[in-house]
Amino acid sequence: MTQKGIVRRMTKEDVESVYEIEKLSFSIPWSKESFLEEVENSYAIYFVYEEDSKVWGFAGMHHIVDEGHITNIAVHPQKRRQGIGKALLCALISYARENGIIGLTLEVRSKNIPAISLYKSFGFKEAGLRRNYYTNPPDDAIIMWLYFKNNS
Repeated sequence: MTQKGIVRRMTKEDVESVYEIEKLSFSIPWSKESFLEEVENSYAIYFVYEEDSKVWGFAGMHHIVDEGHITNIAVHPQKRRQGIGKALLCALISYARENGIIGLTLEVRSKNIPAISLYKSFGFKEAGLRRNYYTNPPDDAIIMWLYFKNNS
């Protein structure tokens, strides 16, 4: 696992880098304006992974009542498979546990085996399927949940 960098809360100053990673990672990327709105959204929690003064990955979720809905996790293609996604997911899970969230949920492309493997390694379980949820290319979404025990 990469140990040189840090995980910290995303700021407005990170949005340009986050947007670049988003465009490299998703066929239908969020807009830069969407990320600027997320920085101001009191229900949104976003973390970035920074190494050598450069943002290499990000992860976000919405804290809705007592649940966490993971919106996106992405790592720059040059830095994938180095533990950055794990570090970011750890940050989301730690935030959730510290803030009384009972569980985290997300949707993932059924063909995104590396992401599914990452989520399963943290204890996420498949809970459902949304057929034809994604376009460009078409794919189903697997709904996954991680529930926390003794979260009080």
